[in-house]
Amino acid sequence: MTPFLLYIVRGGLYLGLFYAFYLLVMRRTTFFRLNRTVLLVGSYLCLLLPAIRIRTATAAGIATELTMVAAGTETAGETLRAAFPWKEVLLAIYLAGVAATLALFLVSAWKMGRLIRKGEPQEREGCRLVLLDDNIPSFSWRRIVVMGRKDMQENPAIFTHEQMHVRHRHSRDLLLFLPFQLLFWWNPLVWITREELRLLHEYEADESVIQKGIDATQYQLLLVRKAVGEQRFTLASGFQHAKLKNRITMMLKPDSSRWMRWSYLALLPVLAAFMFACNPAQNTEKTPADTPEELSPTTEAAPAAYQVTVVDEPSAVSDKEAVPFQLIEQKPTFNGGDANDFSRWVNGHLTYPEKAKADKVQGRVILQFTVDADGSVRDVKVLRGVREDLDAEALRVVSASPKWTPGMQGGEPVPVIYTFPIIYQLG
Repeated sequence: MTPFLLYIVRGGLYLGLFYAFYLLVMRRTTFFRLNRTVLLVGSYLCLLLPAIRIRTATAAGIATELTMVAAGTETAGETLRAAFPWKEVLLAIYLAGVAATLALFLVSAWKMGRLIRKGEPQEREGCRLVLLDDNIPSFSWRRIVVMGRKDMQENPAIFTHEQMHVRHRHSRDLLLFLPFQLLFWWNPLVWITREELRLLHEYEADESVIQKGIDATQYQLLLVRKAVGEQRFTLASGFQHAKLKNRITMMLKPDSSRWMRWSYLALLPVLAAFMFACNPAQNTEKTPADTPEELSPTTEAAPAAYQVTVVDEPSAVSDKEAVPFQLIEQKPTFNGGDANDFSRWVNGHLTYPEKAKADKVQGRVILQFTVDADGSVRDVKVLRGVREDLDAEALRVVSASPKWTPGMQGGEPVPVIYTFPIIYQLG
């Protein structure tokens, strides 16, 4: 998975956790303005959390999860998996979803703009009122209120309601939420929360209307009479909102306890724990004794303390401290490609020792090596072996690696530690 798609997945998980908390704990409270603010601010914070790397210090992590099968034993299924461009397909599907969501937004904006241009505009009480001869559901967008002439004459409370949407700048909230619809269109909680945000707008507008002195009972009856038809535009705030029962219930509900405001603090340790779970540990070097061998029944295990090390001549820049693979800003590349290209190169040069074949020995050899700041491979060693001849062959091939393009940290080349598993498998 590309770094961008990985970021999108992590960001979607943070948003899902945050929105789930709101839907389960805070959606029934009467803190309309607070909930609006927290939903928007918290959403943008969730975009930053995937970029914060929190790690615990344990042992040196595996630099890459590359698995090599000895030459001549790769199966057709593995070849197909390696050849199929999963990353490109996933990225194409994701971008198609972004484009479709953006198209829906633009079509809705165009239809709304066309309708606004048909009406007769006039300035009224801080709003631009657009009156239409058609009997249309009223709506507001930014400082524009669109209504039918008949509604304006017979039901002035509708104009007051739309005026409250304008005064509280509810359309700004919907624009600020648009990036989350585009980036995380695949997450259903994003769409559910968007509807909850619009419902908060209706709650706040209803509350403001009643505070203006309009009789609550008559206002609720007006809501019932006008609650027909569908919302015309997904961008705009409208009087005839679909969740009428929720609006009336919220108008009748007593104010929530002020202590409920502090419920959001309960989310902080949950997000912190999730951040640790989503970030791999920063590891120091493991020894073979730290990682017990997993062997097939026919495999001869190397002694626990067994380790073979091949050390190249130190390069001119090898005095720099090596950086674990997970922490490097710009990863090293092999022959202009990614780490899978190195897997294929090793596979092409690896020879299954004849003695191991005759003894039907299979298993996994885990090597560790450093790609130095000049791109050379050095300090190749066995972290976990199978048998001396299999280990030696793995060391021979990896030690003969051509130079890489070195990893970069802070704009400078630095040594990078890799851990590389090689699976010896008989066909």
